[in-house]
Amino acid sequence: MKILVIADIHANLHALEAVLKDAKDTYDVTWCLGDLVGYGPYPNECIQIVRELPDFICISGNHDYAIVANMDLSTFNPIAYQALHWTQNVLTAESNHFLAKIESTMHINSVTLAHGSPNNPLWEYITDTNIADQSFANIRDKLCLVGHTHIPRIFSHDGIQCNESTVNTTTPFNLSKRQYILNPGSVGQPRDHNPLAAYGILDLAKHTWQQRRVAYDIRATQDQMMIEQLPEELIIRLSFGM
Repeated sequence: MKILVIADIHANLHALEAVLKDAKDTYDVTWCLGDLVGYGPYPNECIQIVRELPDFICISGNHDYAIVANMDLSTFNPIAYQALHWTQNVLTAESNHFLAKIESTMHINSVTLAHGSPNNPLWEYITDTNIADQSFANIRDKLCLVGHTHIPRIFSHDGIQCNESTVNTTTPFNLSKRQYILNPGSVGQPRDHNPLAAYGILDLAKHTWQQRRVAYDIRATQDQMMIEQLPEELIIRLSFGM
């Protein structure tokens, strides 16, 4: 089975559409690792598209959760707060219902799904081998898929030591030897200084992970963000992947 793995769409419709077009006919099911909303100008449209994907599974991200959990949004940084406040005001009842019913973590086909980490599914960032090492202690499956950092990463553990491997988009990465934590990066707001939308293809039959990037109409997203008066910093950063 081939799985399209997407994360951190963040209401960026043009990025999501580009990913789905680029991945067309290369996957059987779709797994989304959370944060469908926040930052971007198309929350309802992105939720609608994702909901209609065949054999679709989705978990909640911290932005999704914050929208429906009556959290104090001021706990987020100021620009995230502004975008979340705007999102709350434009989400339809149907979109709210969808976000409210998705879970924060799942185990399926011997794969753990968590937005942040197995230790703290909504909030912890796996940014280095030290944090990854702590997460491996709580992963019962061979594979764990995470998002949240907006940066593609591959962490592995051989039972003794945690390592990080180089991510590339040219060669499928073999997953047969160790336990792995995989992050596909962000569809809608990459932060690895590469503005291209990021996603992954997980092949459970061949035990491989393929990282992919695709260009999208960044200006169209930025134009809509300006119309909606979303924070300027969020608009600018899309051009630089940061």
